[in-house]
Amino acid sequence: MADVFQTIRRSAVDMFSADGLQQRLAGGKRLKIKFGADPSRPDLHLGHSVPLRMLRKLQDAGHEIIFVIGDFTGMIGDPSGRSKTRVPLTFEQTRANGKSYFEQVAKILDPDKARITYNSQWLSKLNFADVLQLAGKYTLARILERDDFKNRYDANRPIGLHELFYPLMQGYDSIALAADIEVGGTDQTFNLLVGRELQRDYGQEPQEVITFPLLPGLDGVEKMSKSLGNYIGICEPADTMF
Repeated sequence: MADVFQTIRRSAVDMFSADGLQQRLAGGKRLKIKFGADPSRPDLHLGHSVPLRMLRKLQDAGHEIIFVIGDFTGMIGDPSGRSKTRVPLTFEQTRANGKSYFEQVAKILDPDKARITYNSQWLSKLNFADVLQLAGKYTLARILERDDFKNRYDANRPIGLHELFYPLMQGYDSIALAADIEVGGTDQTFNLLVGRELQRDYGQEPQEVITFPLLPGLDGVEKMSKSLGNYIGICEPADTMF
């Protein structure tokens, strides 16, 4: 576990917190480690392979990897880094896009030791009282601390109320799974830390958060992204990748 921690520390951009992560890895417990992706497109890309490769090391060390397909959050679409509201997808579209995710994840993770789940399994069951309770755990001022929301607000660009719920919904995933650790790219830092705070509010031990660097997209400017269409898919042939 000490070797695994040192590998993570070399590769990660941030850990919240490094001491907490080290203690959990040394604790001898089989940890639940969460990583999610919204099926806005049918492909996972090489940017996803960065955290997935680290998850494989944690999987080989005996921990449970939970890959969350955000078929419910995908209907909103992650507002991280967005200058405008996404075009909403239907539930049927997100499910169709996510069908091949297990096969793609299995190129890096051991599929027999990984758990694949859809967040509609718990988010779709929340009633309006549950949603209001969840919304009451966070303030608008905190949400507007996010650069993307702040920039859009300052520029008088529309922000849909449904977009403000995205970090809360992703955070609720951690509650539903009782996650010990959540892994993601640096663009997910705010969302991951919301999950950490919500777990505390719901009486759970807050998850440790690890963020990894983003790969640049094919345009050489923006991050590699499904929604921006500037990505190299994990399942593309080698000559296409090259």
